[in-house]
Amino acid sequence: MNSQPDTSELTPPHHLSMDRIAHVTLRAGAILAQSGASVRVVHEGAQMIARGLGVEVMGMRSGYASFEITLERGHTTITRMMQIGPHGVNHRLDFAVRDLVVRAARGGMTPEEIESELDRLLRDTPKHPWWLVAIATGAACAAFGRLLGADWLSFGPMLAAASIGQALRHWLLGRRTNVFVTAAIIGCVAATLGGLGARLAGSGTMQLAMMASILLLVPGVPSTNAQTDVLDGYPTMGSARAVWVIMIMVFAVTGLWLAEFVLRIPT
Repeated sequence: MNSQPDTSELTPPHHLSMDRIAHVTLRAGAILAQSGASVRVVHEGAQMIARGLGVEVMGMRSGYASFEITLERGHTTITRMMQIGPHGVNHRLDFAVRDLVVRAARGGMTPEEIESELDRLLRDTPKHPWWLVAIATGAACAAFGRLLGADWLSFGPMLAAASIGQALRHWLLGRRTNVFVTAAIIGCVAATLGGLGARLAGSGTMQLAMMASILLLVPGVPSTNAQTDVLDGYPTMGSARAVWVIMIMVFAVTGLWLAEFVLRIPT
């Protein structure tokens, strides 16, 4: 008995279609990485989108500045790479993209629709105003200062110094200033303001106030991701993130040391 062959398996898909799928998969993964997701989440998200679009993931490689994926469908295989921008923390965008990934994995969406939805999320995902973030950051640093043993007289100076430091960070990063130079500048400015304010207020814990004023520079999410990536079996990415964390702390401490020099505090 004669049977008709499955032409969907014999005819390779159009190369442009595979390229579009690879591009949207890479873009979703890059946005997740830039928003503070671990490598495991990035890879799972890319794989779910690819399967929802009817292709198989043959391999993925995540670097600190790039994301590479190899896709296969039928007899066609394609490998593409995309650059990853500056790493940050944006949980709203992170979870919004995760929701999109789940919807795309169910099927029924085209690469163009997913691309359009990513554009919308980047454009419309709400953000807190910079001044609210600055005040909240200052309050958190001042509260940590109290937990570390700083007295109440230094609470106001710590809050003001850390708030100004966060506002300055927002301004500098908005102008694409090097992130390590930014850490040193904020470390110096915030520690100087916190220490000077504590001294003028008559505080007996001036040095603690200076240290608490720069706690906003502690990279908590990248530190956690560095450990998670290593434990999940991605030591290269985990090591890269750990080096980034160490460099941030080195420059932050450099700023603190400069502030001690300005305020004539013996180290």
